[in-house]
Amino acid sequence: MTKRVVITGVGGITALGRNWQEIKQAFSQKRNATQRLDWDNKYPDLEAYLGAPIPNYAPPASWNRKQLRSMGRVSMLCVDAAQDALAMAGLWEEGKISSLCLDGNMGVAAGSSTGSTPDIVDACKLVITGKSENFSANTYVRMMPHTTAANIGIFFGLSGRIIPTSSACSSGSQAIGYAYESIKHGLIPMMLAGGGEEFYVSEVYVFDSLYAASRDNENPGLNPRPYDQDRDGLVIGEGAGILVLEELEHALARGANILAEIVGYGANSDGTHITRPSKDTMQRCMELALKDAQLEPQQIGYVDGHGTATEQGDIAETQATATLFGKVPFSSQKSYLGHTLGACGALESWFAIEMMREQSFFPTLNLVTVDERCGDLDYIKDQVRHIDTDYVMNNNFAFGGVNTSLIFKRWRD
Repeated sequence: MTKRVVITGVGGITALGRNWQEIKQAFSQKRNATQRLDWDNKYPDLEAYLGAPIPNYAPPASWNRKQLRSMGRVSMLCVDAAQDALAMAGLWEEGKISSLCLDGNMGVAAGSSTGSTPDIVDACKLVITGKSENFSANTYVRMMPHTTAANIGIFFGLSGRIIPTSSACSSGSQAIGYAYESIKHGLIPMMLAGGGEEFYVSEVYVFDSLYAASRDNENPGLNPRPYDQDRDGLVIGEGAGILVLEELEHALARGANILAEIVGYGANSDGTHITRPSKDTMQRCMELALKDAQLEPQQIGYVDGHGTATEQGDIAETQATATLFGKVPFSSQKSYLGHTLGACGALESWFAIEMMREQSFFPTLNLVTVDERCGDLDYIKDQVRHIDTDYVMNNNFAFGGVNTSLIFKRWRD
């Protein structure tokens, strides 16, 4: 018999705040986090100077040197978000994790596109020049692809299963999906799940070389523009999102506050091209999530789009969504925070849940005229939309053809 899986805590760190009230205020003010970066002289071959980094981030003052030495910025963000999630779930008090999480009862599923990038640079310097003043015994621990999952587990002393997900911009959603399946099939009662990404110029270089990054450098407030006919490409952001997933009976027994229930997860791969998305497999991924949730398309009241603001991505995902759902209400929060890569699947799942709880769904920022090649959807633009629904879907589609779809159900006491 399968178990029901609920969310009892969320922690998120973004360029617009680290709790829903702060983030919602920025969304309500139609304010994005994009800024023009002073890179003209430092990186002369780069043409994209826009980004959405977290301003003035520092880890909690209570963390000691021993705890910090294995963490690059991406791990700090994820551990920090996990601490907030545990606190919301009532599993972290006075600097100590609840005994309910120990002895293998809680695991971790988390990831990022890569490890901490400055540490990768230090390792490259050593290989190229034979010298690197910053290279140390902890350099690899900070740069390894599973640095987020490993550091979360070690920081909180968790001895349950560890599931690293390093699958670009589906890292966070894939982690939530794997954690959901672990609990659903009775393998463990609790999981921390999500992902993060630190901001670094190398990620901007990657997308600039693919002609996928916005080069509209003098208009940061107008970028990115998902689904718009005049979009100019994506903007790299930064952040982390971690959820506490828990088996329903376990949560009820300890009197936990339940935010939402996860009822469906679908995952597949395109199997065709490393960077060119496939409409057909995107649609199939959403169908798999519906099948898992035992729902019909018309029961989904809102779809949270991936919304990279790239031509091929926007067109493929909207056509896939429209083919399956028709004119379903649809928007993307990347228009506010940029593309947070490994974090976006977790952060956007969180936003979809909060909007469902409040029955108030934010529009895609900067969406003026929908590209006529995009699917025929009910695009939420200009104003907040009131929608009374019990089910929302969040989709994320990554390089390598990695597709994920999650379905959340409103929790009613």
